[in-house]
Amino acid sequence: MKKKLLTFLMYFTLVALALIFLLPILYVFYNALLPYRYVQTWAPISVWTLDNFKELFTQYPILRWYWNTFLSTVIVVAGNLIFPTMAGYALAKLKFPGKKVIFGCLLLSMMVPFQLTMIQMYIQLAKLNMHNTIWAITLPFLSQTMFLFMSRQFFFAVPNELLEAARIDGLSHAGVFFRIVAPISKPLFASIAILNFTGTWNSYMVPATFINKVDQFTLVVGLQTVNMTYFKKTNLTLAGVVLLSFPVILFFICTQKEFVKGAMSSGIKA
Repeated sequence: MKKKLLTFLMYFTLVALALIFLLPILYVFYNALLPYRYVQTWAPISVWTLDNFKELFTQYPILRWYWNTFLSTVIVVAGNLIFPTMAGYALAKLKFPGKKVIFGCLLLSMMVPFQLTMIQMYIQLAKLNMHNTIWAITLPFLSQTMFLFMSRQFFFAVPNELLEAARIDGLSHAGVFFRIVAPISKPLFASIAILNFTGTWNSYMVPATFINKVDQFTLVVGLQTVNMTYFKKTNLTLAGVVLLSFPVILFFICTQKEFVKGAMSSGIKA
């Protein structure tokens, strides 16, 4: 009886927490479907409409902004799935002079606020005629130190005996990484993909600083211009929030299983 009561309390608590987290999402989706005069009121289903979304798509290049955001996000996520993981593997499993010094310098670089380097980065991109292009918001972010650190900690848990056996079988270090280590590191890749996808998709400061052409805007920057133009039209703003957040929610739903595995495995000691 006591066990059943504890189980009931556990599920009740989980459902209550789920509802608390879902309420803001449901609020946004609900008000995005309402005409302006019905916003923040209980409106019948008969007045629900997609006109807010139609207005956004007809008055602004939403599809173009979507494409810019999708392309930049794919490029950045792909880069961070390759370069930081390879570097993290090298720092965790390979032996070479200066490894600890390199890792220490990388950790120190994480302590430098990005705002201190952003202006210099913009100047360098402008000299290379890369500002106002997709490369301005992708190339500098193809390898991020945080994901290198995550990869290094994850690869410490990979048994050395497994890698040594692969080396005895004739695999090079690259072969060991791509044929042995990568296939068993799906939780790590999923964690990096989710965190990087969310951060890049929702990034505002970088694209707003490096890009000032409307047709090159990312979705979050473009929707902010809509919000500044129609700051009193809450329904349009919330429709923009739905357009911005829906891909992130969908991506997380598709990868949450591996993400949870990655979170659990992060506590494993080497």
